[in-house]
Amino acid sequence: MYQILPYTQRQARRIGVEVRPSVKPEKKIDVFRDGERIASIGARGMGDYPHYVRSHGMAYAKERQRLYKRRHGDDRLKRWTPSWLADNLLW
Repeated sequence: MYQILPYTQRQARRIGVEVRPSVKPEKKIDVFRDGERIASIGARGMGDYPHYVRSHGMAYAKERQRLYKRRHGDDRLKRWTPSWLADNLLW
């Protein structure tokens, strides 16, 4: 099971959602707003910013973050889409 770190919890509070480990085996997190699940985000088995900070250090995590944001381009800028949620919660 994916461990939701304090970074992701803080980000969730900042945008007004609740996060829980996903019930979908291929996803990391289920995102809830007003008690209703709005998305399942994060491919299980792939890294994310808070886990890279923990396992490889800040410099490596910042580089992975830069590459993630570059790779996902404009997709991650459309509010409340799974891509936007992943960008805001995991990166």
